[in-house]
Amino acid sequence: MSKGPTRKMVVKMTVLMVLLVFVAFGTVLGQLVNIQFINGDYYQEKAINQQLRTSTINAARGTIYDCNMKAMVTSGTVWTVVLSPADIDSDEKLNKIADGLAPILGIDRAVIMEKGQNKKSQFQIIARKVEKPVFDAISTFVVDNDIGNAVVMIEDSKRYYSYGDLGASIIGFTGTDNQGLQGIEAAYDNVLQGVPGKVVVAKNAYQTDMPFDYETQIEPQDGSSLVLTIDESIQAFVERSLETAVQENDVGNRAAAIVMNVKTGEILAMATEPDYDLTKPFELYDPSLQSIIDAASEEDKEKTTTDVFNYQWSNKAITDTYEPGSVFKTFTSAMALEEKKVSASDTFFCPGYQIVGGIRINCAKTTGHGSLDFWGALQKSCNPSFMQIGERVGPHLFFQYFKSFGFTEKTGIDLLGEASNASLYHKEEDLKPVELATSSFGQTFKVTPIQMITAFCAAVNGGNLMEPYIVSKVLDSEGNIIESTQPTVRRQVISAETSAELCKMLESVVSISGGRNAYIPGYRVGGKTGTSQKQDKWNEDHTARPYRIASFCGFAPADDPQIAMLVLLDEPHGDNANGGAIAAPVLREVFEDALPHLGIQPVYSESELENADTSAPALVGLTTSQAQTKLTQSGFKTKIIGSGDTVLKQVPSQYSTMPRGGTVVLYTSSDTGQEGDVVVPDFASMTLSQANAAAVGAGLNVRITGIGLESTDAYCSKQSIAADTTVLRGTVIELEFLHKVDENVGNLIE
Repeated sequence: MSKGPTRKMVVKMTVLMVLLVFVAFGTVLGQLVNIQFINGDYYQEKAINQQLRTSTINAARGTIYDCNMKAMVTSGTVWTVVLSPADIDSDEKLNKIADGLAPILGIDRAVIMEKGQNKKSQFQIIARKVEKPVFDAISTFVVDNDIGNAVVMIEDSKRYYSYGDLGASIIGFTGTDNQGLQGIEAAYDNVLQGVPGKVVVAKNAYQTDMPFDYETQIEPQDGSSLVLTIDESIQAFVERSLETAVQENDVGNRAAAIVMNVKTGEILAMATEPDYDLTKPFELYDPSLQSIIDAASEEDKEKTTTDVFNYQWSNKAITDTYEPGSVFKTFTSAMALEEKKVSASDTFFCPGYQIVGGIRINCAKTTGHGSLDFWGALQKSCNPSFMQIGERVGPHLFFQYFKSFGFTEKTGIDLLGEASNASLYHKEEDLKPVELATSSFGQTFKVTPIQMITAFCAAVNGGNLMEPYIVSKVLDSEGNIIESTQPTVRRQVISAETSAELCKMLESVVSISGGRNAYIPGYRVGGKTGTSQKQDKWNEDHTARPYRIASFCGFAPADDPQIAMLVLLDEPHGDNANGGAIAAPVLREVFEDALPHLGIQPVYSESELENADTSAPALVGLTTSQAQTKLTQSGFKTKIIGSGDTVLKQVPSQYSTMPRGGTVVLYTSSDTGQEGDVVVPDFASMTLSQANAAAVGAGLNVRITGIGLESTDAYCSKQSIAADTTVLRGTVIELEFLHKVDENVGNLIE
């Protein structure tokens, strides 16, 4: 029979139990001390977080202005509509919400029902970026139907692009969370985005609102604003003209243009055409791009889609590289002048080709230019002459100037995505005779458009290589300037004397040679054409016509350069698809509007004044005799239609622009009859004399633009009113005349 515990054993067990109780109590006490005194703040915050619902209020992004403080991009208040299933206590209430919100938001009722089933959730987004009218409708619905906290609207911000697709490749766009994704929006995202705010609401253990009212709001801090160097008006001029050129010349791989302040490096305009709609960036502008996606295999479709959209959004002016062609002769000329390797009196001979290292390299004019002086070599854009000039310069100096003009480094422009051409040009040690020869006239290496315009400005502004920039100021939410960009000279490349002589040479290219299609009455314009072959798209046996890039780089005024522009048309189609024929007119069209806009007034020569347009006098209400006298005194001809004695109508109308010595048609009765109606001829490809004869025969007045009045071999390329259109006799029709540029590149190397 076993014995029970002894007294000694009972005492030991009692002591042990007491000790265990003290240990346990001490542990609990320790935890309480830890919670209350040592880590009290941590546990208090955790407890509060279990009782609070926090919602983020996005800050309004800063405004983006052009250089004249026109708002190009703004932010407006919108709302995110949130459903709180945990606050919906019945199926009846959920159905009521779904029935009410679906038509207001224009969404499927089933979507709301599905989101409302998650009873543990307080945050189911059912709509984003809801604007004020919809917000008001939802607010009314919530109040009228006693919805309570089951539907919550959280304040948000939305970007509004004032000019649609204007400047799309520069400005870029934002994502659903207001983060910058492309362009300026991405490059300056940390400046524009601001600091989000919060709304904090109390809640109980069931994750629904407390029965008492507790809410606090931390206001967001709006982002800073940007003032761009972009001039909205000049940007519009560029995009209008570039878009027309792309359409008329069936450009296969988009076009780009940059307008820069020659002296400061400020970008006044930068465009890629075709572009996209900033309000709908995920819609493809070109149906052919969709066909690329459709043709991709299932495994490649996602990558192809990404590539296609990146192509659409890319800013060709900074992301692409290209062979510059004859525009680069500007820089070969600059280095040769600076190093005194050539003088104006030096002569070169062009038989139509040059043999270098046993390889025949052709001139654009395969029959040859014969003997040319230095200025003539640039004016005629003669490849053999420039190969000889490049040989005089030599590989060492050639590469040093190539580097100094910035062609071996990024420009540093304040945009994302600037391409590097690090492996796309010949290093000094690689400039063997053939490479030096082809490089001297702008082939067998690549640069970016932004490099080209920046270097060109250095060539004509006195020799200073400027750092290009596109944001001039940063403003705080009160409009105060908190940061300002100052022009930066990276280095002086050539002397002011060399630059001045180069300006004169480039002006002669426009006034008498291949750049004549950039001529503007009253303005001194200089520039250089370029038509380059895309060597990487030329088939191996050289039988196919190579793909081309047609470009023109010009500036004005030639005696005091203020602005420069690069126009680049990538893969144009047509028999006359060269820089002088199709790129130079784009610059002319832009400069015709941009120069007066910038306050640069024309100074006309005597011959230009003689041919300048004038205004038609006011004649309505006068007798025919009085009107005729007034027209004769003003140097106009008269045509009267009708048998009345009083002028009821005149064509052209009073104060409208018309050519000097033109005919004003006076209508003296309301019924003009057949005599008042004329049919517009087809002026396409006519010479000036032919066009004038056709216009007189049709009873029309002609206003001439382009090179028509300065060139005997110009042809009509455009007419403002389509052929076969019926108009009133006396109507002014505008005809654009272009110089016939013979720049058939052919096979460059044989």
